[in-house]
Amino acid sequence: MERKARPGVVRRGFSSLWRAVDHLRQASLNVLFIAVVVFLVGGWWAARPAPLPAEAALLVAPVGQLVEQRSARSPMSVLQGVEGIHQVLLRDVVDGIRAAARDSRITALVIETDGLSGASLSKLQEVAAAVGEFRQAGKKVYAYGKHFDQGQYHLASRADEVYVNPDGYVLLSGFGRFPTYFKGLFDQVGVKMQVFRVGTYKSFVEPYTRSDMSPEDREATKAYLDAAWQAYQADVAAARPKAGANLTAYVGDAPARLAEAGGDAAKMAHSAGLVDGLKTTDQWRDYLKQKIGATDDGKAYRHVDLATYIARVRDDMSHPADKIGVVVAQGAIVDGEQPPGMVGGDTVAGLIRQAREDKAVKAVVLRVDSPGGSATASEVIRRELELTREAGKPVIVSMGSVAASGGYWISMAADEVWASPTTITGSIGIFAMMPDISGPMAKLGLAVDGVGTTALASGLDPRRPLDPQVANLLQQNIEFGYRRFVELVGKNRKMTVEAVDRVAQGRVWMGSQAREKGLVDKLGNFDAAVKAAAARAGLKDYDVSYVEKPLSPRDQLLLRLLDSGEEETRTARASSAVDQALAKIRSELAGLALWNDPGHVYLHCLCDAP
Repeated sequence: MERKARPGVVRRGFSSLWRAVDHLRQASLNVLFIAVVVFLVGGWWAARPAPLPAEAALLVAPVGQLVEQRSARSPMSVLQGVEGIHQVLLRDVVDGIRAAARDSRITALVIETDGLSGASLSKLQEVAAAVGEFRQAGKKVYAYGKHFDQGQYHLASRADEVYVNPDGYVLLSGFGRFPTYFKGLFDQVGVKMQVFRVGTYKSFVEPYTRSDMSPEDREATKAYLDAAWQAYQADVAAARPKAGANLTAYVGDAPARLAEAGGDAAKMAHSAGLVDGLKTTDQWRDYLKQKIGATDDGKAYRHVDLATYIARVRDDMSHPADKIGVVVAQGAIVDGEQPPGMVGGDTVAGLIRQAREDKAVKAVVLRVDSPGGSATASEVIRRELELTREAGKPVIVSMGSVAASGGYWISMAADEVWASPTTITGSIGIFAMMPDISGPMAKLGLAVDGVGTTALASGLDPRRPLDPQVANLLQQNIEFGYRRFVELVGKNRKMTVEAVDRVAQGRVWMGSQAREKGLVDKLGNFDAAVKAAAARAGLKDYDVSYVEKPLSPRDQLLLRLLDSGEEETRTARASSAVDQALAKIRSELAGLALWNDPGHVYLHCLCDAP
C-alpha cells in the first residue's frame, strides 16, 4: 500500500530549504558588504599621506581636465565599462604650488603637461599666478612635454626652463567657437522648435533654429575670442619675451616657419623661443637628477607628487575657528537636487543656507563657473544669497571660466562681484523653447486626439502643434522675465534700466570688458575674492572651508574606481578627431535633457570659455 507524504513533513521540508536559501542570501550580502568595506578601507590606508622627502621637487602632472568641482559618475557607466573623464581640482593644484613656495623641503617645481586634457584660460591664469609666487620665492621651475597643445603650453610657459621631445611640437592655433546646427536635421524629420526670446544677441536657441551663425552672434563671439587671444599672447610674452615677439609670425606664418625648419616642428618651436631645448623622456629624467638630485637608488630624481603633497600639507594645517565658507556652483543650472558637476537649484541653495546658519562661517564666497540654465533654479539660489546678506554675512562672488546668463543672475546678490579678466560673463537675456514633434509622429502613422476642459489643457504637449494662446502666454512671460532681469541688474549694480539694456540683449562679455561696462566690481582671481570676503568680515586669521554635500558611500566607491590606475599613467587616453567631434555633438544634444524648468523659461548662454 503506497504511503502519502504527510503535509507536516512537506511543510517542514520546504521550511528547511527556505531557511537554507535565506542563510545563503544573507551570507552573500555579508561577503559583498565586507568586500566593499575592505576596498574603501584599503583605499583610505593607501591614500594616507606619506612622509615628505627632504630637498625634493614638487611634481605637478595633472591627468584630465582642470575643474572647480569634480562631477559625479553614474553607476551605469561603471557597469558598462565606460571610461570616465579624469578631473583635477583647480584648488588642489593652486594650493599645492603656493604651499610649496613657502616649504623649505621643496626646492623646485616640475611641471609635466602630457596628461592635461582641458583647461580654460582663466583657470590656467590662476595656476600661472601660483607658479609666479613659487618663482618669486627663488625656486626653479622646470617643464616638459612630449608635445604641447595651446593649454598645455600656457602652463609650461611659466617655467624657467621648457623642454619638448625631439619628435614633438608646440601647436598654437588661437581660439574658435564652432557650434553644431541641427535645423537641417530637424527639418528632415519634421521637428519644429517654437522659440520665444528677448535679446538681440541671445544665441542659445540658434543651433536649433538656424543652419549657420547669426551676424549678431558672430559679432559678439569674435569680440570676446579676440580679447581672449590677445590675453593669451600677452601671458606668453610676459613669461617668455623671445617667444612673445615671435608669436604672431609663429601662428600666422606657420607653413613658412615649418618649411624653414625642414619640416621639424620641434626645431621650429625651439627657433621661435617657445622651448629651451629638445629632450627625450630618458634625457629629461637624467637632467632632473642633475638639477634636483637623485634618489638613494639612483633610479629617479627626488620628488613628491601633488596628490601626496597636498594631502600631507592639509593634514598638517591648523584650522582657526573663524571660517570663510566657499560654495561652488559649477555646471548647468538645473531645478531641484542635483549631483556634483551640475548646479542644482535646491542643492546649492541648501549649501548656502548651511553656511549662513553655521556660526563659525563669517562670510560666504560663491565660486561661479556656469553658463546658466533654469530661470527658476537661478532665482532660488539668488534669493538664498540675498537672505545671507540680510542675515549680516558678507557675500562675495568669484567668477571662474564662465558666469553668464543664469550664472550672472545668481551673482547679482553679492556685496562684491570679482571676475577674472578672461571670464565669460553677461549674456543678460532670456528664452523659452518648445519642440513640436507632431510632424515625425504623423510620418510614423501616430495621431493624438482627445478632449480638455479648456483650450490650454494640452497647450504644452510636444505631440501637438503649439496653441496660439499658449504661444502668446509664453512670449509675454519671456518679456516680463527680461524686464525683471534688467531691473535686478540695475538695482544691484546701481545702474539705470536703460544703461543695463545697452549692455544686455543677451550679449557676452569678457571679464575685463564687463568691468568697464559696470557689470562686475573688480578683476582678480579666487584668492583675491577670498581676501575681500575676509576684509568685509574683519578677519585676519581664518580657515577657507568648502561647504559641500557629503559624498554617499556609493559615490565614494565610484570615485575610487575612477581614480584607480591614475598613478600608473601620466597621460590621458587620446581620442581621434572624429571621436571628439561625435562626442561634442552628443554633448550638445544631451544638454537638452537638462531642461527641467517648471515654467520652461531659461537663462542660458551658448558660449564656450576659451
